[in-house]
Amino acid sequence: MTAETDFRAVFSHLGAIANYARRRGSADADALAAEVMTIAWRRLDDVSKDDPRPWLYATARNLLLEEHRKRGRLRHVPEREAASPAPELDELDPQLNRALLALRPLDREALLLVAWEDLTPTQAARALGINAAAFRVRLLRARRRLQALLADGGGPTLSVPQLDVEGS
Repeated sequence: MTAETDFRAVFSHLGAIANYARRRGSADADALAAEVMTIAWRRLDDVSKDDPRPWLYATARNLLLEEHRKRGRLRHVPEREAASPAPELDELDPQLNRALLALRPLDREALLLVAWEDLTPTQAARALGINAAAFRVRLLRARRRLQALLADGGGPTLSVPQLDVEGS
């Protein structure tokens, strides 16, 4: 394969990366996604040819963290807790919105990478820079915490879709 062919495969994910940035509250999601693609072009040898998505999401997450730090939104968040900026959840059911925002950032990010970004646990683990087993444990615990928050939220309880924590 040529570099151009490789980059076309990477570039096909531009829309998904822009949506990820938009849902995470980027001031300019399209510009952030374009920056991810620019970095991917410069570092094409570092991007997995089989599945570039984990690398692209990790790069987008890093750029989002930088953007939010510059805007002062993550000033008081310890580095280990800053999985990603809080997502924009306005389109969700209010009860689910409150429950997701009540989760620790790392738990929320684990759930959203699998549910919204359609990554497998193995891909999401690579995007977060952790091993797959640790991610599966995090995902399982995050799902349990979300279920508990939904159960304690009063009113009708929403069901949490079963997220495949065993999948690759």
